[in-house]
Amino acid sequence: MSTRTAVVTGASSGIGAATARRLAAAGYRVVLTARREERIRSLAAELTAAGHSALAYPLDVTDRAAVDAFAASLDRCDVLVNNAGGAIGTEPVASADPQDWRTMFEVNVLGVLNVTQALLPALTASGDGTVVVLSSTAGLATYEGGGGYVAAKHGAHVIAETLRLELNGQPVRIIEVAPGMVKTDEFALTRFRGDEERAEAVYAGVAEPLTADDVADTIEWAVTRPPHVNIDLLVVRPRAQASNYKVHRER
Repeated sequence: MSTRTAVVTGASSGIGAATARRLAAAGYRVVLTARREERIRSLAAELTAAGHSALAYPLDVTDRAAVDAFAASLDRCDVLVNNAGGAIGTEPVASADPQDWRTMFEVNVLGVLNVTQALLPALTASGDGTVVVLSSTAGLATYEGGGGYVAAKHGAHVIAETLRLELNGQPVRIIEVAPGMVKTDEFALTRFRGDEERAEAVYAGVAEPLTADDVADTIEWAVTRPPHVNIDLLVVRPRAQASNYKVHRER
């Protein structure tokens, strides 16, 4: 396992950072990618100090030339965790800013496409490759005010479904993990454009929303199943959340 390499995109915080920690502890050499160089270098140093193998590589997944250069720099790739993504805004379709939608589509859909295409030859050559697409319950059901993010995550969901069909018979698994309500330091804050009060209200009264490590634990479990076992789609929500609409909030 010590020579097996796992690439994690969006590894500078939240689910990406937690996943990198989990896979490093499981024995993978982890390659951390994100735009924020200082954060991934700090995480790589943390993992190395703990006796794990980690490398930081600053990367914008929407920059195809940079992604191709990154792929060419790797000697191998056994696991790819497409985690980079995010939401911007809660405006209805009638008044949403097309630039916000474009930004979400580029990172959540084209980012997944760019990195997966660039690393697929190495994943296939490994003889036992795994592609993880971190989508969302937003990719499975719609809700008002979420049109742009929902559309983008539906796109990520379709990439996973299509790729699984197209690679049938090849030594590559396609795993989709779709989290529901996850409380991280940045997701809701970014969505509400830095409004801390609105971001915190998302989780108000919810005793135990998922944590980044809860989702990372799920990803690690799916990735470390025997090679013949594929977790096609795993939806993970906190117990308090029955759907995108129905959430139990304690008073």
